[in-house]
Amino acid sequence: MSPPSRPVYPVAVLGAGITGLTAAWHLQRARIPVVVFEASARVGGVIGAVRSEGWLHETGPNSLLEGSVAVSDLIAATGLSGRRLYAAPAAKNRYIVRGGALVAMPGSPGAFLGTRLFSWRAKLNLLGEPFRGRPAAGREESVEEFVRRRLGREFLDYAVDPLVGGIYAGDPGRLSVRHAFPKLYALEREHGSLIRGAIRRRDTSGGPRGRILSFPDGLEELPRALARPLGAALRRNCAVQTVRRRALHWEIFSEDAGESRAEKFSAVISALPPDALARVRFEAVPAARRLADLPAMEQSPVVSVFAGFRRGDVTHSLDGFGLLVPWVEKRRILGTLFSSTLFPGRAPEGHVALTTFVGGARQPELAQLGDDALLFLVRNELEGLLGISDAPVWTHVCRWPRAIPQYTMEFGAREAAYAAIEAEAPGLFIGGNGRDGISLSYCVESGRRLAAAAAGFG
Repeated sequence: MSPPSRPVYPVAVLGAGITGLTAAWHLQRARIPVVVFEASARVGGVIGAVRSEGWLHETGPNSLLEGSVAVSDLIAATGLSGRRLYAAPAAKNRYIVRGGALVAMPGSPGAFLGTRLFSWRAKLNLLGEPFRGRPAAGREESVEEFVRRRLGREFLDYAVDPLVGGIYAGDPGRLSVRHAFPKLYALEREHGSLIRGAIRRRDTSGGPRGRILSFPDGLEELPRALARPLGAALRRNCAVQTVRRRALHWEIFSEDAGESRAEKFSAVISALPPDALARVRFEAVPAARRLADLPAMEQSPVVSVFAGFRRGDVTHSLDGFGLLVPWVEKRRILGTLFSSTLFPGRAPEGHVALTTFVGGARQPELAQLGDDALLFLVRNELEGLLGISDAPVWTHVCRWPRAIPQYTMEFGAREAAYAAIEAEAPGLFIGGNGRDGISLSYCVESGRRLAAAAAGFG
């Protein structure tokens, strides 16, 4: 006697951030019906923009690395190829604050030898990196431990620490190198040395690939383009409360405009951020208890403070991507993007735009300050660094109380819980920035992975 056939129902996608929208878009392209549940009124998650009087504040991520086939194909297929804005050549410098001044990160071996960002002791110490051993088998290392062991304290303080602040708004002493920076971890694992690994990868690939881009109206053009074909299949202001496993299908209970409804689905994709996923109740999935028993995944609070100035009121040339602030400098900002240098259309003629980030894992209390206090703090920090002589002429503040998931030393247990849930409950697939990486390019790749898994199920 043959087993009962599986009923044909749509695939449910939880979350209309970039991961969920990418997954839904790929499923639609494969002619698989889909329903996307989004608890808020807008799509795109943390991707957003505010335009006013010639200014454009990208309130979340400000750029996307077009460094993978998944990203470039998605941009082309959504019809956005002609709207790409690539980072301007003038944005090539990356500045680090050292001793209260901006120092450009060296971009070549010659520049490295001449830079004052690192002492000669630190530079000579780097020569020994290829000969340093690996940690004991099975030992989980933090980013701080890994970098100190391989590169030394000074490279931690003035290269990796500000990078961690800029990417994660995090603390390298608490993040797992294996999970937060898997490519860095893989260099040692595969080649025994970061330097040898970087050289070999350059030899085989022709060097780093990928260009940084945005769009005229900001990155939110991408989630809007992904959402457009969904039509009524996109449920805004519709929060998922319960996901129940049945013998041959899944049942989702949601609340839409105060009305509760139950619907059947063939598979469920969760593209929710960690805090939203924790609020969903899973029934008939015992392994979900493992995830519920873990401490909540940390998500650092970050405030994006946009300030527009007359060009004559800023003496620095702003010839770079922006600046990052090492923790050892004891300042109150994580970093600043030179937004109007990076892409056109971010400031009116004769003006410049700066986007500064405040808060993070180490200074979460600063994210609680009022708008006026934040604007005062940012101006005070940037006055000496950039030579600012007058008040901004246009400002905007955007708060993200739970912004960036932190891949801490405990993340391995969380990943194991995700895997156990999926193994126990066929047809449930979990991804997004709380599992597959926080960068937008990783989220796009996560969406494609989830769609392929759901399409192949059943």
